[in-house]
Amino acid sequence: NICIERFWRNAKCEWIYLNEYESIAHLKESVNDYITFYNHKRFHQTLD
Repeated sequence: NICIERFWRNAKCEWIYLNEYESIAHLKESVNDYITFYNHKRFHQTLD
């Protein structure tokens, strides 16, 4: 699915690769933070 592939590409480039993680639990928490950011604060392109 192109939408989910794009989401993970953005997550890696905008969030995951820019941070260091002490554990898998810390990584999971950070991914959850990114999902919240992505859904509620990040600007998205829309079709008019």
